[in-house]
Amino acid sequence: MTKGVIFDIKEFSLNDGPGIRTTVFFKGCPLRCIWCHNPEGLSPKRELFITHNGCTHCGLCKQPCDHEDCRGLGRCIHICPKGLVKAVGKLYSAEELAADIKREEDLFRSTGGGVTLSGGEVMMQPDFAVELITALKPIHVLIETCGYAKQEDFIRVASLCDTVYFDVKLADREEHKKYTGVYNDLILENLEWLKKSGINFKIRTPLIPGITDTDENLAGIARIADGAPVELLPYNRMAGAKYSGVGKKFTDIIKSDVSRIKSTEGLPENFTLR
Repeated sequence: MTKGVIFDIKEFSLNDGPGIRTTVFFKGCPLRCIWCHNPEGLSPKRELFITHNGCTHCGLCKQPCDHEDCRGLGRCIHICPKGLVKAVGKLYSAEELAADIKREEDLFRSTGGGVTLSGGEVMMQPDFAVELITALKPIHVLIETCGYAKQEDFIRVASLCDTVYFDVKLADREEHKKYTGVYNDLILENLEWLKKSGINFKIRTPLIPGITDTDENLAGIARIADGAPVELLPYNRMAGAKYSGVGKKFTDIIKSDVSRIKSTEGLPENFTLR
């Protein structure tokens, strides 16, 4: 039985697909987008999240600890008097997680909702994703993916889903490498397969000021979409606040808080703005 590493589960979610949903965040991502909203989801392993504001530096969390929850983390996550130390990432079996989620099956059915698998990146844990989706049936399952995965794994996972939300951040190959750390060749190959698969899908593009919201990039995405639905997503500048908690530094080269795109006026008819 495959175990998966999950860093968050949000119930009663309204923004990750139709109806009321439970969103499950898979840990681990192959991209390093400079605007990443979930830095705690980048590493595939369990890690510490430390809130530094309010820390009195008492040193209690650094004392030797044999709690099962704390093994491998180098600190005690239970002893902080202010609750500033916690672990990010929990191991689940697919059957265990599916059983927890299925307690809301009646709610999903009555609202046209279901389960959304997000991240991080779902395709970083393909075997666990396949087992989980299979165990969740007949609940509606939607995945949010950056599309950067071996096509064999992408097809295995996507073929089991009712809907796929597929990120296309940057159309230009070199720009994609510059801002996400990888070329977009594999992403576009998987998107071409998805277009021909018959699976319900939507392309999504985050509006990062001066980077993804340029006329050139949106025109390139329109060409890639070739009439498929494209949803433009607002940028959350508060993303940088979480980086220090996992020992990372936020590279803030984004000069504006708000994208210049306020509506879809002048954009192709298949574009919508959330």
